[in-house]
Amino acid sequence: MLLFSPPVWCFLFMKLASLLGIGAQYTPDWTSLDSRPLPSWYDEAKFGIFVHWGVFAVPGFGSEWFWWHWQGDKNQKYVDFMTKNYPPGYSYPEFAPDFHAQFFDPDQWAEVFASSGAKYVVLTSKHHEGFTNWGSPNSWNWNSVDTGPHRDIVGDLGAAVRKRSLHYGLYHSLFEWFHPLYLSDKKAGFKTQEYVFRKVMPELHGLVYSYKPDLIWSDGDWEAPDTYWNSTSFLAWLYNDSPVRDTVVTNDRWGAGCSCKHGGYYNCEDKYTPGQLPKHKWEKCTSIDTYSWGYRRNMMVYQLLDLPTIIDDLARTVALGGNYLLNVGPTADGTIPAVFEERLRAVGQWLQVNGEAIYASQPWRVQAENTTVPIWFTSKGKSVYAIFLEWPSQYSLKIITPKTSSLSNVTLLGYPQPLKWSALDPAGLIVTLPTMNVGVAHGWTLRLDGVA
Repeated sequence: MLLFSPPVWCFLFMKLASLLGIGAQYTPDWTSLDSRPLPSWYDEAKFGIFVHWGVFAVPGFGSEWFWWHWQGDKNQKYVDFMTKNYPPGYSYPEFAPDFHAQFFDPDQWAEVFASSGAKYVVLTSKHHEGFTNWGSPNSWNWNSVDTGPHRDIVGDLGAAVRKRSLHYGLYHSLFEWFHPLYLSDKKAGFKTQEYVFRKVMPELHGLVYSYKPDLIWSDGDWEAPDTYWNSTSFLAWLYNDSPVRDTVVTNDRWGAGCSCKHGGYYNCEDKYTPGQLPKHKWEKCTSIDTYSWGYRRNMMVYQLLDLPTIIDDLARTVALGGNYLLNVGPTADGTIPAVFEERLRAVGQWLQVNGEAIYASQPWRVQAENTTVPIWFTSKGKSVYAIFLEWPSQYSLKIITPKTSSLSNVTLLGYPQPLKWSALDPAGLIVTLPTMNVGVAHGWTLRLDGVA
């Protein structure tokens, strides 16, 4: 009779193998793990879609932190909401049966995501509430197969996304606000690891074996050190021996103090935007709903990112070497709110014209200037791209950074003819822009060839 589930045996074997150095290319320490090259697909992708979906979509109030704000820090706004709308003694798990997802159509979601121009999708497999969007054997009756949707959301969306040749990633929260094993470990000052060995590691290994994610977006790490989470041992197994060892990408949220220091690419913090070009690959995660990552029934239009803001943010992020992960929060019924779909499709229309300056691009020697209007630069091969976010009133754009020659050429993406330009001394140029509509409402791109 087995004393542990198979995933735990896998974890114990992995830990023993790492300690003995069996077949290890990367050892379970940050010096070794941080030396792993980032798989190239991630940097080339540039743009992804984040999906926060769970039981929190049922109350649809405040944010995905609803349970904590109601019963953790007892925020009065959340307490009043429950008092006015639900009977006395109502518990958070009672929301789960109403997480029906009856309109969840993974193929329709995947079509929307593909139309946005995104190259990868990251789904919340489990948020801090602990509800798993797959039939986790370590989350009995608190998962999407046993209750609520009664389906494997992680698997169903993954199949639909991959049919459209998009990469598939999974967000996974290490901690759970009210899990008794976690609270016990926390009370012991994280000197015990019952929650890690019996919950976290079996679930992480199960996700990798079952769904083979291209990306693991770790979160919920900040209360305990990486030694408690056993992060380095897990990552050594992930990079050396897992079925996704050659393709998987990870972020930097693997323990208190790791953020912006260790892991694959860096998130640093939610909605992180550096002031200058970082030395390490990074990602900006942000949400169309500026107040929440999860769905809110009372969200207002003025609280959402508009298209110009999203385009500005995307251009800035890519010019500074980052990836842009844009979040949507579906409803408990399984639909993507129409206003979110409209934003995503509009970004896709912009990328159909300007994607050449985004996908597989690299930061240029100068990332930005603001002479006539704000400009962000990217590069690819021998071409430099100047993304300008306002159309000059005189149809003349001055750019002072590039060094031109007699072989230089200027084109506007989406416009069929080369543009007229004149050189400045000692560097720069003035470009005469066309007076006709070039097919996008905000954000245009010049391709500069033969410049330095």
